[in-house]
Amino acid sequence: MQEPDASRTLATSRVFAASPMEVYAAFVSAERLARWWGPKGFRNTFEVFEPRPGGSWRFVMHGPDRGNYPNDSRFDALVPGERVVIRHLSRPWYTLTIALAAEGAGTRLTWSQEFDTARDFATVRRFAEPANEENLDRLEAELGLR
Repeated sequence: MQEPDASRTLATSRVFAASPMEVYAAFVSAERLARWWGPKGFRNTFEVFEPRPGGSWRFVMHGPDRGNYPNDSRFDALVPGERVVIRHLSRPWYTLTIALAAEGAGTRLTWSQEFDTARDFATVRRFAEPANEENLDRLEAELGLR
């Protein structure tokens, strides 16, 4: 596997007190994912959700600013308990890789969001870094750990 380009990649990691399969399950259930996906204050309406390699995921994120943000993505890889890879097909273009690994009694989740261009990365970095952490906070709550 190729190392991500640091000039185009947002990465974070967190350990959850849940098994890799429990964490993975929160990514492949439309009902669960809709509850926690996105930064604090956002909610989601899923239009298409096909959690399989090549499957489509189209949804609208509804922001606390009353904005509606359409998203079009494709699941590139789903390996139960190990990895989820999502290709974001609307701007900004990026590939999100979620790696899951057992660590102690829990799971280390590594979130790596590699943008197609350094320009897109620079444009969204200031917003996306804290938003990704809020996203993981919401996942932690979904897992019943907060």
